[in-house]
Amino acid sequence: MGYQVSGRLHAIFETKQITERFQKREFVIETSDNPSYPQFVQFQLTGDRCEGMESFKVGDPVKVDFSLRGREWTSPTGDVKYFNSLDVWTVEPEGSAGRAAESAPPLSEENPPPFDDDVPF
Repeated sequence: MGYQVSGRLHAIFETKQITERFQKREFVIETSDNPSYPQFVQFQLTGDRCEGMESFKVGDPVKVDFSLRGREWTSPTGDVKYFNSLDVWTVEPEGSAGRAAESAPPLSEENPPPFDDDVPF
């Protein structure tokens, strides 16, 4: 199941190489459903999708298609922790229908973003 949200880019971070085969790039958008209480929501791109942020800058209005992901992780000491992520499929400039971010495939349940079980986040 996919979700969609619009807002202004508040921060764009550099791509991080997590493991040899897994990289991610995070960014934050500010949503303003209620202008008195803006929300700052962090998303992540993974793999080849990381390159898609190159055409955007802080302040740009964007529309983000994403999936909500979560997992359980047990530490070496036996503590159980839960992690959530908002994995992005596409980022588009708000108001320009059809121009998807570079390298971003269409939203599809058959082709989810990669998920690396080796990292606890």
